[in-house]
Amino acid sequence: MNIQWYPGHMTKAKRMMQEDIKLIDIVIELLDARVPLSSRNPDIDSLANNKYRLVLLNKCDLADDSVTAKWENYFKAQGMLVVKINARDGQGMKAITAKIQEACKEKIERDRKRGILNRPIRAMIVGIPNVGKSTFINSYAKKACTKVGNKPGVTKGKQWIRINKNVELLDTPGILWPKFEDESVGEHLAFIGSINDEILQKTELACNLISFVKKEYPDTLKKRYDVDEEQTPSDILGGIARNRGCLLKGQELDYEKAASLLLDDFRSGKLGAMSVERPE
Repeated sequence: MNIQWYPGHMTKAKRMMQEDIKLIDIVIELLDARVPLSSRNPDIDSLANNKYRLVLLNKCDLADDSVTAKWENYFKAQGMLVVKINARDGQGMKAITAKIQEACKEKIERDRKRGILNRPIRAMIVGIPNVGKSTFINSYAKKACTKVGNKPGVTKGKQWIRINKNVELLDTPGILWPKFEDESVGEHLAFIGSINDEILQKTELACNLISFVKKEYPDTLKKRYDVDEEQTPSDILGGIARNRGCLLKGQELDYEKAASLLLDDFRSGKLGAMSVERPE
C-alpha cells in the first residue's frame, strides 16, 4: 500500500533546521527501535553533514531485544555511537550525557586548549513524528518542558532546553520526508503511528500487519484473540471483530473497529515486543 503524508508545516520546520544547524555541535537522532530504518529521515545525513552524531533507539521495550542488539551493531559498524532507551520509564537515559561527551571529545579538547572550559555542548534532537521526542526531552531534562501527545505533530515550534551544565538541547518538530521511495517505509511508519491515522486505509493496514505477525511471531494472534492463524488476514480480522464484539447494527462485523483495536494493541505492546525491521 502506498502511503504518503507531508503536511505544510514540515517544509517550514525543515527550513528552520537548516538555519539552526550552524549553532549545533551534535545531532541526536531519535529512532523507533521497532523500525530503525524507516524511522530514519534520509534528509538528516545531508543536514547533519560534518556534525557529531548519536543514535538513540527509543521504545526499546516494544521491540524484540535480540533484533535491537543487531541494530546496535549495525549502527556501530557505521561509526555511530548508539544507546537503546525507553524514555517513558527512563531505561538507558543515564548513559546519554556521557555518550554525548564521548562523541564530542575532539571539540571539548579543542575548547580546553583555547582556554574555554565548561561550555555546554549544543545538541539538536531530531526524529520523525510520534517517535517520542517530547517524552525523551522531559525524561532527560527531568521536568515537563515540552507538550507531550501521542498524535503526530504535537511539537510545532522550536525551543532550547538546558539539560544540565554540560548539555543544551534544541528540540525540533517531527519531520517526515516529501516522498517515501519504498512503499514499505510508509507502511511501517503507519504501523507504529507516525502517519496520521485519518488518511489511512485501516483495514488494509491491519491485514498487512496480520500477515507480518503471522510470519514473524506465530501463535501471537491465536493467543491474544483466539483466532485461527491458518485463515487469510481478512478472515483473521473478521475473527478479531467477532471475538472482541466489534459489531455494527444487525450483528454485522465492524472491520474498521477491529483494525483500530489491532493497531492500538500492536502500538502499545499488548501483542508483545516485536521488531518490524531487521538489519540486512
